[in-house]
Amino acid sequence: MNQPAELTWRDGQVPVSQRFDDPYFSLENGLEETGYVFLDGNDLPTRFRDGFHIAELGFGTGLNLLAALKLWRDTKQAGKLHFTSFEAFPMKPEDMLAAQAAFPDLATLSTELAPQWHTGATAFETDDLKFNLILGDARETVSNMAQKADAWFLDGFSPAKNPELWEPQLMAQLAAQTATQGTAATYTAAGFVRRALADAGFEVTRRTGFGRKRHMTTARMP
Repeated sequence: MNQPAELTWRDGQVPVSQRFDDPYFSLENGLEETGYVFLDGNDLPTRFRDGFHIAELGFGTGLNLLAALKLWRDTKQAGKLHFTSFEAFPMKPEDMLAAQAAFPDLATLSTELAPQWHTGATAFETDDLKFNLILGDARETVSNMAQKADAWFLDGFSPAKNPELWEPQLMAQLAAQTATQGTAATYTAAGFVRRALADAGFEVTRRTGFGRKRHMTTARMP
């Protein structure tokens, strides 16, 4: 049975993991960080197409899913966005929705998908989304993903506090599950993470980070 996330709240809006002592999103602006790091970092929306598959390490509050689906709709994409997320310590639905409430721009989408979380759904489809939430240790589940990813959102907690989601063996599994010319992006520029991605076969680039972070990392599978 999966253990639920244990939280404290900073300023009443930002959830912080008690297990990893790390906030779930930027204290400056979580939605802007998602746009900068994960959407822009994976060259979206220019690469979108019907069936485009985003895979994510760390579902957390669901913020990245909402931001990606909003971008899909705002840019009037045809067909369905495929989104797979891996999460070991899922949030309770009421905590997810409380966290999402910090972002009024996502309110419509948050309300639309809320019933899925309340019913405990881990897989569902809508007119423009095919979603799968894979619960458990990503090191044991990523290799079973049925569809290779076109883009990865690497959004685990800080590598210093959550090294399991950044270890070389998992990065190698990610590479094996990445489509040709697929990409990855993450807020961290930790040297061992960049080396693990490079050793797995990605072409790795260090970019200017979001907000107070000096650097971030993007990667592409040749």
